[in-house]
Amino acid sequence: MRFLKPVAIMSLVMSWLLLPVSLLAQDAHIGSVRTEFRLLGPNSTIEVERFDDPKVQGISCYLSYSQVGGISGAVGLAEEASEASVACRQTGEIAFDPEDVEEQEVVFNQRRSALFKSMRVVRMHDAETHTFVYLTYSTKLVDGSPKNAISAVHYGEF
Repeated sequence: MRFLKPVAIMSLVMSWLLLPVSLLAQDAHIGSVRTEFRLLGPNSTIEVERFDDPKVQGISCYLSYSQVGGISGAVGLAEEASEASVACRQTGEIAFDPEDVEEQEVVFNQRRSALFKSMRVVRMHDAETHTFVYLTYSTKLVDGSPKNAISAVHYGEF
């Protein structure tokens, strides 16, 4: 009976690792375009998603990133590219509690491979110019990628 518990835990961990990356995305899938036909498994695509800043009402960010198709992409084992783009815009009245908004914090995180790679968006608060800056980049357990993209949204009066 002791053997069954580790096996159950291992199969739970493996099922989580094999989830398609898109199932772990946050908020709204906007659309996609095919970049490569795959005979077996889904096609390779560029995906576009939207997420709303969790602590700053009225700002939405749009991410674009590649999604590997084929069999390895279908089962979540493909090594995804580190490139991503982010564009954040004011989509309503901007409201936030200055006590809740940190100078820098992760506002979006998505797994990009079965093991140890993720894409993040960090919000940085430039209080001096009344601007929120959003930076997207990818991380790995050992080393990340210097490839990044940035967007900024001004709030308040000019």
